[in-house]
Amino acid sequence: MTQNMSAKVEKTAIVTGASKGIGAEIAIRLAADGHAVVVNYAQATADAAGVVEKIHAAGGKAIAVKGDVAALDCACNLYDVAEREFGPVDVFVNNAGMLRQAPLAESDDAMFDRLVSVNLGGYFRGMRESARRMRGGGRIINISTSVVGFYHPNFGVYAATKAGVDAMTHILAKELGPRQVTVNAVAPGQVETVLFLEGKTEAELRYYADRIPLGRLGRPTDIVGIVAFLAGPESAWLSGQVIRVNGGGV
Repeated sequence: MTQNMSAKVEKTAIVTGASKGIGAEIAIRLAADGHAVVVNYAQATADAAGVVEKIHAAGGKAIAVKGDVAALDCACNLYDVAEREFGPVDVFVNNAGMLRQAPLAESDDAMFDRLVSVNLGGYFRGMRESARRMRGGGRIINISTSVVGFYHPNFGVYAATKAGVDAMTHILAKELGPRQVTVNAVAPGQVETVLFLEGKTEAELRYYADRIPLGRLGRPTDIVGIVAFLAGPESAWLSGQVIRVNGGGV
């Protein structure tokens, strides 16, 4: 970690699913940019603590808060903690998600219900709570997926949940415009995270990499800069967009 976080913290950010992967990198970057960060996690207590330790070691402010975004009260609780510990919320990053792959014919109801509850329900409640409680001029950033454009087989239910997120992103941006709150989505392609790599063979990973013009899978750090831009002052007139970050694949 080379960035200095010694500057006075003036803003507050909540990042869901921030114990590892893209979410962890986002939390660390937002802290480096001067945000006090609520690091949400569902199960990986040690990983979340490690993210908070990195932020503290660099002079930033952060706290880890456990919560499953599928729970009806999770988003409300995250806001309660953020406001109590750091003050009004300026940035909310909907990042927590689940990936399950199967042909539609083999996708059972339990898989469907869980993906919808986390990837769509969790994002919906994060956006709704932000619409109610975020400070004027804030930023809502949803982590979507480029699979909505790739349409890879076996991703049907997952892609459908993220397509719903994209639709809500466009609509909420119009609803919150008068408060100068921007709402955007970042849609990564295949990124080397535990979520994506789990259960895949080298041949499968090569299959995806070969379909990317830049010739490789993405890394969490490839996504962070876009999120940081959307959270910062230079994106004040950018809203209602889904930004695909996928190495030119779609």
